[in-house]
Amino acid sequence: MEPQSEPRGESPGRPGLAPPRVLTVAGSDSGGGAGIQADLKTMLALGTHGMSVLTAVTAQNSLGVQGAWELPVEAVRAQYRSVVDDIGVQAVKTGMLASAELVEAVAELLAGTDAPAVVDPVGVSKHGDALLAASALDSVRTKLLPVATVATPNLDEVAQLTGLRVESEDDMRRAAAALLAYGPRWVVVKGGHLTGGQDAVDLLTDGSEEHWLRSARHDNRHTHGTGCTLASAIAAHLAQGRSVPEAARAAKEYVTGAIAAGFALGDGIGPVDHGWRFRTGPLTTEDRGSS
Repeated sequence: MEPQSEPRGESPGRPGLAPPRVLTVAGSDSGGGAGIQADLKTMLALGTHGMSVLTAVTAQNSLGVQGAWELPVEAVRAQYRSVVDDIGVQAVKTGMLASAELVEAVAELLAGTDAPAVVDPVGVSKHGDALLAASALDSVRTKLLPVATVATPNLDEVAQLTGLRVESEDDMRRAAAALLAYGPRWVVVKGGHLTGGQDAVDLLTDGSEEHWLRSARHDNRHTHGTGCTLASAIAAHLAQGRSVPEAARAAKEYVTGAIAAGFALGDGIGPVDHGWRFRTGPLTTEDRGSS
C-alpha cells in the first residue's frame, strides 16, 4: 500500500489544522511599515498564516520612497502558482502592482482562484510617491476591479480611478457608485483624509447595503501602512469565514488601534503598530529603541 500523504492543511509535528491561509500580492517596504511586511504582520496578529507574492522591491524609509524595481511578470506568476497550487488560500490581498502588465497578470490569477480577493489599488505612498504607472490605471479599472470581492481605495486613489474629488460623506457615496460600476462586489471608500470631522469614517457598500464605519480620529502622524493594514485585516477576517460587513468592521477596529499606537521611526512618518493588541502597556523609549 502506498504511504498516505499528510492531509492538506495539517501542521506536521503538531496536532490540529493549520490556521486560515491568506496570500498577499504586493511590493516590499524595506522600512517595514507598509507593503508585504505590514501585510504579514497583520495576518499573524489576526490569527492567520500569511504567504507572499512579491511584485516589487522598494528602497523606502520614514522619509519616502527612494527607488522601486518591479519584478518580471513570470516571477510573479510563478510565486503565485507555487503557493496556491500546493498550499491553497482562503483569501488573497493585492497591493502595489506598479505596471499594466502586472495588473493584468494578477487579475487573471485572481479570476482563476476560488477565494475572496481584497484589492487595495495602491497608487501613491503615504509620502506622495507614485507607486502605479499612469498607463496602468485603465487595467486596474477594466481587469482588476472586476475580480475584486472588496476594493479599498483611499481618496487619492478614488480621484485617480474615477476623477471624483471627495470632500464630504455625500461625495463618498458618489465615489462608491462610480467604483462599483467597474465591477467589484463591495467597495470601502476610506475617508481618513477627509478634513473637518472628529471621526475617521469609511463607507462600505455593495450598491444596496451601506455600512458607515466610524472611529475616533487619533492625533498621531505616524500612520504609515494604514491602507495595507486595513486591506490585509479584511482579507484575514474573510479567510476566517466572516461576511464582508463583519470583516470590514473587525478590520476597522484593528487598524484604529494600530493607528492610536503608531510610533516614531527615523526622521519622518512612523508606522502603525501591528502588534498593539499584544502590548501590556505603552511602549517605553527602551522598547522602541533610538531613532
